[in-house]
Amino acid sequence: MAQTATFGAGCFWGVEALFAKQPGVKQTSVGYMGGTLPNPSYQAVCTGQTQHVEVVQIDFDEQTISYADLLQLFWQHHDPTTINRQGPDIGSQYRSVVFYHSEQQRQEAELIMAQWQQSGCFAAPIVTVIEPAQDYYLAEDYHQQYLAKRHQSHT
Repeated sequence: MAQTATFGAGCFWGVEALFAKQPGVKQTSVGYMGGTLPNPSYQAVCTGQTQHVEVVQIDFDEQTISYADLLQLFWQHHDPTTINRQGPDIGSQYRSVVFYHSEQQRQEAELIMAQWQQSGCFAAPIVTVIEPAQDYYLAEDYHQQYLAKRHQSHT
């Protein structure tokens, strides 16, 4: 059965590349969620004034890869302890967020985040926000599969 997951973990190019190569992931796209401006452009989101997050939206086959597996990858491959920052990318559009699409996803996200927090893997508290999915706005075409189009890898 197909499901959808939506994560914000910094610049969406690398996040999309990570998830796109996972078995069971049927499709990925990048876009914007969590803001106030309808149909935002990349330029508007970059101002930080729209409150949107750069996100990757993932359609996956839960028979092949579970939502819990996707959450594990999410927390393993970015720094969930920094507010509005991932590496050199700074701004509210880069905040760490799980947008859940069902009550089950919310519960799984909270459970796995608590496990990561208790694991001691991070030197600082996790600041990832878990909130309901909102309107999703597809990013401009040149952002879609950006690294794959350029034959670059990102981990």
